[in-house]
Amino acid sequence: MYLTQNSVQQIPAFRLRIPFAREDKGKYHHQALPGCPRIPPSLQLRQYQHQAVTNWFANNGRGTLKMATGSGKTITALAITCELYQQINLQVLLVVCPYRHLVTQWARECEKFNLQPILAFENVRSWQSQLSTQLYNLRSGSQGFITIITTNSTLIGEGFQSQLKYLPPKTLIIGDEAHNLGAPKLEESLPRRVGLRLALSATPERYFDDSGTQSLFDYFGPVLQPEFTLRDAIAQGALVHYLYYPILVELTETESIAYLKLTKKIGRSLLYRERKIGNNPNFEDNEDLKPLLMQRARLIGAAANKLSALRQLMATRRETTHTLFYCSDGSLETGRSSLQQLKAVVKILGGDLGYKVSTYTAQTQLEEREVLRRQFESGELQGLVAIRCLDEGVDIPAIKTAVILSSSGNPRQFIQRRGRVLRPHPSKERATIYDMIVLPPDLDRETIEVERNLLRKELRRFVEFADLADNAGEARMKLLDLQKRYGLLDV
Repeated sequence: MYLTQNSVQQIPAFRLRIPFAREDKGKYHHQALPGCPRIPPSLQLRQYQHQAVTNWFANNGRGTLKMATGSGKTITALAITCELYQQINLQVLLVVCPYRHLVTQWARECEKFNLQPILAFENVRSWQSQLSTQLYNLRSGSQGFITIITTNSTLIGEGFQSQLKYLPPKTLIIGDEAHNLGAPKLEESLPRRVGLRLALSATPERYFDDSGTQSLFDYFGPVLQPEFTLRDAIAQGALVHYLYYPILVELTETESIAYLKLTKKIGRSLLYRERKIGNNPNFEDNEDLKPLLMQRARLIGAAANKLSALRQLMATRRETTHTLFYCSDGSLETGRSSLQQLKAVVKILGGDLGYKVSTYTAQTQLEEREVLRRQFESGELQGLVAIRCLDEGVDIPAIKTAVILSSSGNPRQFIQRRGRVLRPHPSKERATIYDMIVLPPDLDRETIEVERNLLRKELRRFVEFADLADNAGEARMKLLDLQKRYGLLDV
């Protein structure tokens, strides 16, 4: 059925034609059998979603959709599923996503498309017999379609791997937040016999991992053009407009000393690499730098003065609702636990200012997350205080305001967090983002050039985001001091 595994591309042996020709209109809304893909009658795909579907088919059923957070990747992927069912009588849809809450979120979307998904995660006994039975029914002809939604951790388990060999050739695998699947153990667990492959991510390139990024594209296929950027999404109404307020924060004396020490170590590591193998402007490829850059990012994320800035910001905004607070996951240098900043934020907001908030972390159970989501949307809760688990995929479009106390140096986190706030909602005309940016301390001659190189990429992201805001001029002026300090006016 397929070319050999060593071929450049394992192209499905199905003749796929480009969808959405003039004669296709209206054909998706027929009465489908229970559990078989059907586009909801009320759904109208946007032009860029049509284009994404067309491009994937033109690339022989392979490819990565690099679309801005909140621009409708899930719906686009399910539209592809419906088209495949029409064209080749697709039999199985397998969705792999990184977190349990995304499984339930995908399940809600799948049900709108007439699908009846098996949620294959956590206890093997809760789903394995159901999956085995449905695969048998599919082979015997008594069932027309199977939808399976699983997590990355379940995918690599023996229980799920043992079922992959029974998937029929007419199977589509969708990797949601697919950048995670470039990790070696996960990439090795992806089913090679499945030829129809689709990756979804606003940021498919893996941070510090060029080989993992390449493995991801080797399996799913390249990023399909045109990419759908944040600018595109706002211009076409897929995301809302926003106001952007950078808040510049100074390090304490102790933090400044630790920052300087780390920056000097980073500089020495770069110098050693340059002498050993020649100058490499892409310092992020240097394996020795990873722990140092991570330590420095955590130090910045947990900067103590952010709490003072938060108190000052929210003291005059006690009536603000639908607000998300992103916290740091801790600082290795100061020995702070991953929850210290989060607890401090909750104390300031809930204890001191009387703001109705709740925490939302990896430890929050699925059932409680759903309760929090409803309370947040209704306004019963004014805010959610989170660390990382609201970064990827979580759909809470009611968020109107975000206060970002911490972002890592990873551009993915930057993009995910800001895009999360811009999802459209009937009660939201525009979003507001307060972004705490730590000002590096005054550095000596030895470290100033290192700092300029490190800061350049991060500052470019801040500037780009400021330029897209409705208050672009005001936002850019706020960043000007930082650009002047390090001679980065060209960014």
